[in-house]
Amino acid sequence: MAKLSALTEQLKNNFGFEKFKGNQEAIIQNVLEGKDTFVLMPTGGGKSLCYQLPSLMMEGTAIVISPLIALMKNQVDAMRNFSEEDGIAHFINSSLSKQAIDLVKADILSGKTKLLYVAPESLTKDENIEFLKQLKISFYAVDEAHCISEWGHDFRPEYRRIRPIINEIGSAPLIALTATATPKVQHDIQKNLGMLNASVFKSSFNRANLYYEVRTKTNDVDKDIIKYIRSQSGKSGIIYCLSRRKVEELSETLRMNGVSVLPYHAGMETAVRSENQDSFLMEKVEVIVATIAFGMGIDKPDVRYVLHYDMPKSLEGYYQETGRGGRDGGEGQCIAFYAYKDLDKLRKFQQGKPVAEQEIGNQLLLETQAYAETSICRRKMLLHYFGEEYLEENCGCCDNCMKPRKFIEGQELLSLVLETILIVKEKFKAEHIVDILKGNETSDVKSYQHDTIENFGSASDEDDRMIHAVLRQAMIAGFLSKDIETYGVLRLTLKGKAYLKKPHPFPIIKDKEYEDEEEDSSVKSGGGTCAADDVLFSILKDLRKKLSKRLEVPPFVIFQDPSLEAMATSYPITMEELQNIPGVGAGKAKRYGEEFLKVIKEHVKENEIIRPEDLRVRTVANKSKLKVSIIQAIDRKIALDDIALSKGLDICELLDEIEAIVYSGTKINIDYFLSEIMDTDHIEEIFEYFNTAETDKIEPALQELGEDDFSETEVRLVRIKFLSEIGN
Repeated sequence: MAKLSALTEQLKNNFGFEKFKGNQEAIIQNVLEGKDTFVLMPTGGGKSLCYQLPSLMMEGTAIVISPLIALMKNQVDAMRNFSEEDGIAHFINSSLSKQAIDLVKADILSGKTKLLYVAPESLTKDENIEFLKQLKISFYAVDEAHCISEWGHDFRPEYRRIRPIINEIGSAPLIALTATATPKVQHDIQKNLGMLNASVFKSSFNRANLYYEVRTKTNDVDKDIIKYIRSQSGKSGIIYCLSRRKVEELSETLRMNGVSVLPYHAGMETAVRSENQDSFLMEKVEVIVATIAFGMGIDKPDVRYVLHYDMPKSLEGYYQETGRGGRDGGEGQCIAFYAYKDLDKLRKFQQGKPVAEQEIGNQLLLETQAYAETSICRRKMLLHYFGEEYLEENCGCCDNCMKPRKFIEGQELLSLVLETILIVKEKFKAEHIVDILKGNETSDVKSYQHDTIENFGSASDEDDRMIHAVLRQAMIAGFLSKDIETYGVLRLTLKGKAYLKKPHPFPIIKDKEYEDEEEDSSVKSGGGTCAADDVLFSILKDLRKKLSKRLEVPPFVIFQDPSLEAMATSYPITMEELQNIPGVGAGKAKRYGEEFLKVIKEHVKENEIIRPEDLRVRTVANKSKLKVSIIQAIDRKIALDDIALSKGLDICELLDEIEAIVYSGTKINIDYFLSEIMDTDHIEEIFEYFNTAETDKIEPALQELGEDDFSETEVRLVRIKFLSEIGN
């Protein structure tokens, strides 16, 4: 135990964190013991720390092989800001001049450098090989290791030369890290790097802080996105589009509507693309509209929302892109806009490709469609796709679980489905099974004479969606398996065969019918800020932004939001107290702390704040400051439903708080919100009612105005306007 607690102490001293995430500790222990290590960890799981911390603890310099210049620069900046010594981390790649490389080498030879990031192309240069031979190398880390595999989604031939070059430079332990889940890719990586006996660490794909939602993509989708972005004022977001043209069009539309935005796609000049990326990282712009080219190089922890203008071509792509949100463990809203015609368009693009490629591409699109249209927990469905079982019935953090659909009994239909798959000898895909059960006389059904089997037409009264829902939920329940490599052929599992022998109730939820649904703009929020003192939190964010501009580093490199939230809760006023804030540590405290401490001291003094001795005071502080934070949010013209979500209230509870504020004599202005949700005539009619009414009670107002024409919420909102304008 002493060894493990010592490791946690190193984590605290170097990075300011109190505890490890997931299996980081076991991975780091394995590296420290000099063993080869294979790490499969989804985006946002904390892969970088798995080699950063051991590099600081081990003798010599760790060599990190990384594919992207932007990624290297971000990581080097981050490491330097955790330390008092700039030489702690360096990179060598094609962006550096000879003079700059000489300075880097001097730092390395002096023993200052614990981490050296190298592009695979730079690693192959003779002069670099000769230089690296002179060093004491603690270990090699191969980041984004899926680039090695031809079966991976981002194959790079140079990566396959890594092992021979390592052998030439000098052997040392190896850690390979990737977010790709395919067993085929994993084996290919281990085989190519000569690490088949490596210790393997796989993390859960569940990102509990991410909220998943699919909305109907209407003709007003641009307007919907603008409205959403305005509700997220001050937050960073990414919008993914499938085509470069749409990226340009949407970014221009957003820009014209006052959104701080830039485009990003592979067709842009390298310098412009790089500049746009840096502007996003440095928070010079809030939103980036991008194609999937905006990928591995983005290591920004506080992306608060990821929107998909188009549904992606595969769930793997969707998972990786949504994984850019909430990497600091904070709020991350993942909202996709779905229209069946978009997927139909993608299917047409498959034409002309080899038949096998078309088949697999179409199966992947069917998975995306299934995800979009399902009414079951989206988290459960995503994790099932990656081979992980999610046992919770309600994740509480997706649109389907926030508004659960009604369950219906599916035992009879499930039995029919399983029987039919067995009758046709488990050789057909879902669409074919649906055609048989529906009694559709397609050419395939006729050619296999499946129109003559007993179950043909046995579910003709059911719609296609219901049968597909049963098939999908049977897979998640473990009764069926589907093999992408054989183009989605369905097979019964042992559990499925056992069910046929002894059927039992099987509750299911019908898939969504988007064209019949009203759009729902409600979004679950991760809670805005968790700081007890929203005013101080805002002041600290402003200070961070000023420092970021002055020092020319991204704001999150200085302190991340959770650290500022902790400062705005426990009010540290000494360097020692600041070092105890999560995510700070000694190096950061000394480098940036003075200005933050000065601001906090002034705030505490001016507001006569009694500082809490422990964080238990947070709930009390939140309660006492709730009204102030609501007033500030209204001043910033944040939509009331978003304020409610950020404070963990429902809209009625929020209106209670606002009414208390207004009744106490404080004047507020909610016109910006009223004009968005109500007609001017309706506002004036309710306002005029209260102007002549004898009581401000809601019930008499509804009786007088007409309950069919006005809702209780509308009347309460206009009453707030009336009381504020007339009474205060």
